[in-house]
Amino acid sequence: MKKKKELVKQLKDLILKGNAHVTLEDAVAGVPGELAGVVPEGLPYSLWQLLEHIRIAQNDILEFSRNARHKSPEWPEGYWPREAAPKKKTAWSASLKQILKDRDAFIDLLEADDADLYTPFAHGDGQNLLREALLLADHAAYHTAEIIVIRRLLGNWE
Repeated sequence: MKKKKELVKQLKDLILKGNAHVTLEDAVAGVPGELAGVVPEGLPYSLWQLLEHIRIAQNDILEFSRNARHKSPEWPEGYWPREAAPKKKTAWSASLKQILKDRDAFIDLLEADDADLYTPFAHGDGQNLLREALLLADHAAYHTAEIIVIRRLLGNWE
């Protein structure tokens, strides 16, 4: 039990704190609305598309981990918004709010007394809660770095 608690603590820190990386919250703080939909030359997506992609993929990981009946979006089109810019001014903050809510819900799965980190899900093909936690953290870190790169290209990151 002590080893499980320590592993869950480390996973939680990885997901929430970023450790050696900038957190998502820091990476998106202060993004001006007019830059959210800009696609820099040579890149395939905007800041908005990256934020939404993180939200969609993270929600898929969460739902897959807690719901055997969950159906994942079609790959790849279901994981990326088509629009470069949000349709409403409130969409950016709503997307970020949902990311944080889903992230907290995933951490609740990890911290549950009956959480089994190692046994593969009956509805998957070998995935377990530990693998999904690592996937969630890795995916968010990768795309958070892309957000910073785009902000640098747009002259909006120090």
